[in-house]
Parts: sequence; structure tokens; C-alpha cells
Amino acid sequence: MKNADLNQQANQANQADYLDKASAGSWSRRAFLGSLGAMVVSFAVPTTAGASEGAAWPLVVNPEMLDSWLAVLPDGRVVASVGKIEAGMGIGTSFVQIIADELDVPMSAVTVHMGDTATTVDQRGTGSSNGIITGAPVMRRAGAEARHALLAMAAQKLNVTVAELSVKDGVISVTATPERTVKYGDLIGGKRFEIKMGDKIKPKQASQYRYVGQPIPRIDIPPKVVGQYKYLVDHKLPGMLHGRVIRPPTAGARLISVVPGQHFAGLVKIVTRGDFVGIICRREEQAVRAASALKINWTKPEPMFSASYDALYSKLRTATPKISKVLENVGDVPAALQAAAKQVDVEYEYPFQSHACMGPGCAIADVRADGATVWMGGQKPYGLRKAVAELLEMKSEQVRVTWLPGPGSYGMNDADDAAMDAAVLSHAVQQPVRLQYSRADGIAGDPKGPPVVTRMRGGLDANGKMIAYDLEARGYSGRIRPSGTDSAGDSLAAQLIGGMKANSTNLFQASDENYVFPHKRKTSHLVAWEQSLTTGLRTAHLRDPDGMAMCFAGECFIDEMAHAAGRDPVAFRLDYLTEKRDREVIKAAALRAGWEERASPNPRSKGPIVRGRGISYAPRAGTLVAMVAEVEVNMDSGRFRVTRFVVAHDCGYVINPMSLAGTLEANLIQAMSRAMYEEVRFTSDKVTSVDWNTYPTVSMTDIPDAIDIVMVNNEPKAKSLGAGEPSTRPVAAVIANALFDATGVRLRRVPFTPASLKAAFAGRTKSA
Repeated sequence: MKNADLNQQANQANQADYLDKASAGSWSRRAFLGSLGAMVVSFAVPTTAGASEGAAWPLVVNPEMLDSWLAVLPDGRVVASVGKIEAGMGIGTSFVQIIADELDVPMSAVTVHMGDTATTVDQRGTGSSNGIITGAPVMRRAGAEARHALLAMAAQKLNVTVAELSVKDGVISVTATPERTVKYGDLIGGKRFEIKMGDKIKPKQASQYRYVGQPIPRIDIPPKVVGQYKYLVDHKLPGMLHGRVIRPPTAGARLISVVPGQHFAGLVKIVTRGDFVGIICRREEQAVRAASALKINWTKPEPMFSASYDALYSKLRTATPKISKVLENVGDVPAALQAAAKQVDVEYEYPFQSHACMGPGCAIADVRADGATVWMGGQKPYGLRKAVAELLEMKSEQVRVTWLPGPGSYGMNDADDAAMDAAVLSHAVQQPVRLQYSRADGIAGDPKGPPVVTRMRGGLDANGKMIAYDLEARGYSGRIRPSGTDSAGDSLAAQLIGGMKANSTNLFQASDENYVFPHKRKTSHLVAWEQSLTTGLRTAHLRDPDGMAMCFAGECFIDEMAHAAGRDPVAFRLDYLTEKRDREVIKAAALRAGWEERASPNPRSKGPIVRGRGISYAPRAGTLVAMVAEVEVNMDSGRFRVTRFVVAHDCGYVINPMSLAGTLEANLIQAMSRAMYEEVRFTSDKVTSVDWNTYPTVSMTDIPDAIDIVMVNNEPKAKSLGAGEPSTRPVAAVIANALFDATGVRLRRVPFTPASLKAAFAGRTKSA
């Protein structure tokens, strides 16, 4: 389409030049804001640029003022500012669509400026699928406020009433005499609105939208495809040095000394603070060589980790919890279980998993005596600013944190730790330092999604009705490493330096579902794990924190109860769901999949190659997902493929169906990888997953033949809800349920490796 072409040209022609204007020296807010007058890219990557006059940006970011959210430049282009970041799911394009619609300008005229603590409103960054939930409403309001104000200005200038005016592509005209026009840029270009945001001006109705609701191609894809998109790793500053960090070789090891008298090519400084060790060189390859050759003396502590997953899960089952919580308790579960005609009592096990981003963490810091600038690729620059300031003993207003696109960060990966490490190194030399992690740093050293053992018990009455549901989870909190970097102690650098404590909190583990049973209980036990904070097995939230692990237990268990009752898995679920939206999303998935009503396993699955299907469902923060998976299993090798996914997704009104489809497909593939392959390997004193061989992930040969998507409740009257994470949640469960349907074997430990399937097949044969 024409607008997409214009967006592509703008990105390709201007983004490189925009980034090349970066300055390594001190910066001023006025100089930076002034430079925005020269921006012409449709999706702006913030940086520090040279000064120019005539900007419309505020000198103080005030969320109550329209000028903090939107500016009109002299040539009529619009710059919208939002406190979110683009993590790879296309919300930048969605924001452009919203502003273009509300202001009646072409998408090619809109720039979205994101994630800069100096120039964008603090919206706590992006996470928990909140990009659209909290970003879109304020963008709509800002666009509506600006359009209303511009029409009022035009009415005065043209000496008519607002009702006599119409707008097209940023040009206001008198409807009766269309030759009488005035452009947005002529009305306010380069000036401030000085308008307070309110609720009186209503955004447009969906019937008036030109772009919202349309499957418009993402504006960041074309420059990525041709290699012209600028990432954080491409950013350069004059005089920039290069750093590496060296982690303790075993869990809990303390620094004794760095062997004195060592010399390396390009060496600028060896930095030690507490147990933190870093090295700074003039060039990248020099830092790599020096870090690998540096001789260091460390202590040899007692082993901290369990020696295997069997030992780990046994420990989680038997350890005295540091805290327990009953999250739901309806009826009398013990009595109902005792009275049940049939009981099911099973356990499910879920491992440590790494973020394992395509690119390991990178950051650049420029720390001077009077202030610091940090470029990072994580999700929450605003909290990180406070943490950097605390680490450097500065005031928050002396620190600027700017987001630049990284490899993606689905949760608390290594991006914030890289930023804090870079700040430590730059502080030591008072020069800009680029800190780049290695692949081993990224997989072995990043925070991990936590393991959990979940015991599920259920009871059926004499008529096969489910009368009791009991969930008991035992695991480590996913917030040992907090879900945001809000203080220095939350970072690995500060923990190694010592004297700063992480804000660890309790993230209780339980499945989200809306089933109605007469007797129902959910209990979560958290086992202490704060001792892991300086290690590669510290736990943090990974995409859809605990959601995939707990849905695996909960939805596999519902399938097991359906099997015990001799019921079809879809019909069984519908019996215990009363809310219309829950029922509709399950029915939509089953209908699109061509679901055949029958009990599992598949009676026709015979021979060396067997096939089956499974269903799984989950709510998340108001969004509902149901999915069907079809699998093909080789009974001799234990290998299998997911041949088809069907996803019914209800996140309300969809701003960009194309972006949503891409997000869902990406979630399915990433979650499939976690279900089939991913588990962090370790010994009693170190993480041994350090690359793609020791931490394998999904490959192109595993990609399903088909992914069918049904967007349920996609109507303008429905509120737009989050879609970044919900479709991750049911994937492990739906694959396990499909494998049971195909093979008659129930897998209760993730990942579902060929070895685990073959062992399960062998166990079934012996028991038979």
C-alpha cells in the first residue's frame, strides 16, 4: 500500500543518518528536543542528536499536558511520544495507526518516539502485555485533544465555526468552500499547545477509522529485511571504549585477587569492585582476548545447586517452604476427595529455562562527573534510571536512560544487567564504554524462568462428574531477581559488588482458569532461593511468568480427568465453564480445527507413525485463548512434530490484525521450543548450558505445516486487551495432550524430548 511504501522509504533514507548524529559528550534536554524538528522517520529510535531551533517538545515531561505526548512540526508532520518500547510485536505501528486516525493525517506523517527517560512520559516501560492496554488509550486521547485544538485554531483563522470545517491528510478546509484551507503545520508547527489533557474530548468512533483495525504491514520490517534497521549493537560514540565482564567460575565463588602484572594489547583498565571483575580495552577484539586470558584467583565454595533435575524436583517436594499461601479455597476439598468414586493424583515438573535471546545483552554507558547517559535494549528504562543513579551515587535527574532496539526481551533477560555493568565500567574511566556479552554470558548468566513441581488431585463422583480439584505448587519465586530494575541491588553488578540488596518478592504459582467445581483449592509453596542471586540460576520472570508451567499442570490435569471420566476433552471442559467468553473461545478453536468428539487416546493411532490432537485453554488478564494442536509421532525414535496449531484468541478489538497474527505465530513457535527442547543444564556448582548445543531450541524443521488463527470478539465495542503473552500459556499443555491422544502415554515433565518419549513408551510396555 502507498503509506507502507512511504514509511519504508522514510526509515531507509533517514534512520541511519539520524543515529549517526549521536554525540558522546554532555547533552541538554533543550538541545535534544530541538533536534526532533529534523526527524522524518515513521518509527523513531531515540538517541542523542545535535541541536536545532523551533521544536514543539516540552522542556519538562508532564503527563497531564498534551505537549508531553504529541507535537506538530512546522511541515505538518506529527511526533507522538509514548512511554513504551517496541519489543518486536509491532506496537510502534499500532501507535502510528492510532495517531494517524485521530488526527486525520497519513501514517507516513507520523513518528512515534519511545522509551527515553529524558523526553517520554514514564509509563513503567513495556511488560505484562500492557503495550496496547496502557499505551493506546493515551495515544487516542492525545490525538483527539490535538485535533480538537487545531480545529478551534483553524475556525478562528478562517472566521468560521468548527462545524463548518473538515480535515483530510493534515489539511483543514471549509466544507462549503474547500479552496479555503490551512495546514496543521501553519497553525502550530514548532509551537506548544499548552493544553491540559482531559476527558471531555472524546476519541473517534470505530466507524470513522481509516487505519485502525486494518492489517497494515509493520513499518519496522522493511529496513530489517534489507539490513538497514539500526539496533543498539550498531550504535557508536566518539572515543568509545569496549568492555567485558568476568563472572565467578562457580556458584558463590568470591574474588581473592587478579594476578598482578598482566598486560594485554589495548588494555585501558582492569576494574574490580567486591566480586565484580571487568576489563576495558580500546577495541572490541582486544577486550574479548583480554577477558579470556585474564588470570584471577577465586575461592572454591561448597556446591550450591542440586546435581540433577531428579534431585532438584525431589528437593522442591521435600523442602520446608519459606512462605505458603492458599490462593483459592471453595467447599471442602479433603472431604470431597475422600468421598469420590474415582481419584486422580499426579505430579507435573517444569524446569529452569533461559531467555536465550537471539543476541546476548549489550549496552553503552557514558558516565561523567556531572551525569550519566545509558543506552539499553531492555523493556523498562524508567526504573533502570533510578538504579543507575543509585549505583553511581547520583540523583535520578542526572541520569538519562535511552532505549534502543535489541534482540527482544521477553521478561527480565540480561539487558538491564548489561546496562548496569556498562555503567560500572564507564564510571571507572569517565569515558563511554560499550559492554557486549558473549553467547555464554547470555545463556548461562541471564536470569532463569523458575522450576516448579505441581501436584494435582481430583475426584469424580459415581456419575463421572468432577467434584474436587486440588492444586499444590512447589517452586522458586520468579521474582528472586525482580521483574524490573528499580534499585541498584536488583542488578547482578550490584550484587557482585556487595552491600546492595535485591528487592526480591514472592510470585506465587497457580494456574489461571475459570472452571467451576463444587470443591476447589489452590495452594502455592515458595522455597527460599535468594542465595542464587549472584549465579546463573537466579530466577526471574520469563515470558508469561509461571503461566506456561502452571497451565501445563492445570490443563493436562483437566485432560486426565476427562480421560478418567471417559469423556471428550472439549465437552468435559465446557461442562465446567459458565462464562460465555470462555465457552465461545473453546468452541471457536474446536470448530476451526474440525474437532471430532470422542475420548482420548485416539483409537485409530496404530503402527510406527501415530497421530493425535489435543486442546488447551487459558485466560490471562482478561484475554482468553484456546488452542488445538495436531501431532505426528514416530514410535520408534520418540521424535514428533506439531503439524498444526489452531488458535482462538479473544483480546477484544484488534488494532492491527496482521501484527496480532505475527505475535501469535511467534508466541506459538517460542513456546513450542520451550515445550520440546528447552531446559537449563547444570551441575552442582555451575550452569553448563552455554550455547545452542547445550541449550537447544526449535529449528526450521520443527515449524508446523499450518497455523490457523481465529480472532474472537474482534468488535469495536470490545475493549482492546493484551496479546503479547497469553498465547504462550497453553502451548506445553496442548502439545502434551495431543501426544497422549496419539500415543496413550502421558508426559508430565517438560521438555518432551525423544528420550523422554521413548522412556515413557518403554514404561508403558513393561506395565502392560
